[in-house]
Amino acid sequence: MQIPSWSPAMTNQPFFTRDRDAFIPTQAASGPWDPKSLHGRVIIGLLAFVIEARHGGEGLVPARLTVDMFRLPGFAPIEVKSRVIRDGLRIKVVEAEFISGGVSMARASCQLLRKTENPEGRVWSPPNWEVPAPAEIPAPTDPRLGMNGKWTTRPIVGAMGTVGPRRLWMSEVRDLVEGAALTPFVRVAVAADFASPFANAGDHGLGYINSDVTLYLHRLPEQEWIGFDVVNHHATDGIAIGECYLYDQRGPIGTSTVAALAQRKPMAKTPPP
Repeated sequence: MQIPSWSPAMTNQPFFTRDRDAFIPTQAASGPWDPKSLHGRVIIGLLAFVIEARHGGEGLVPARLTVDMFRLPGFAPIEVKSRVIRDGLRIKVVEAEFISGGVSMARASCQLLRKTENPEGRVWSPPNWEVPAPAEIPAPTDPRLGMNGKWTTRPIVGAMGTVGPRRLWMSEVRDLVEGAALTPFVRVAVAADFASPFANAGDHGLGYINSDVTLYLHRLPEQEWIGFDVVNHHATDGIAIGECYLYDQRGPIGTSTVAALAQRKPMAKTPPP
């Protein structure tokens, strides 16, 4: 029996292999806009992977990761350069650059904060969402909901192509880098880019491509499933922002926010009188 290309049986290929200091994209890393280019989620994930591997440490939480994606990389070997901007007692700031074929394609800034204790007193927070656990939701039969085997989902409320609230669980189905198991930070970093299609798609499909992602975390996820709850989308003149609250099965972990551009020609300028 022939196995469909989106079958879970085909999802063991990592997004990247290694050749000494270079990361080599596999076909699994292709994106939705052009099969000859990489998906934004693997760009974000690889920058997070390198930052954590080189500059993480016990007691440090990657509280904010911002990734600017200003070029669409192809499948050339990738180099990631990084440097520490600030290394204090309670805060470390790291920058990293994603270089594909010798050309800079994206850059990241990560702020790692040292764990302490919450101050005394109570502060208001939004309530935890009340949703079924992933195991209680049937697996979807439409392979497009997992982008043909790039991840697995459990839809909760709403769906692409509809207008209204949207919630779902997402879990990765493959490693980012061959031979390196997903850490909690890399897991959520790879997933964070999903805030763009989930928040910005409408009843005519997805008309926006995001140019960045900012991931805020007050703690790392404890399980494999990441929950997405769309809480914001606004757009004017082809420029959009979208935001999702993020959860694990214990509760809230942070947010993912994106800026995006309409996939159409820019508005013509009014000619001078």
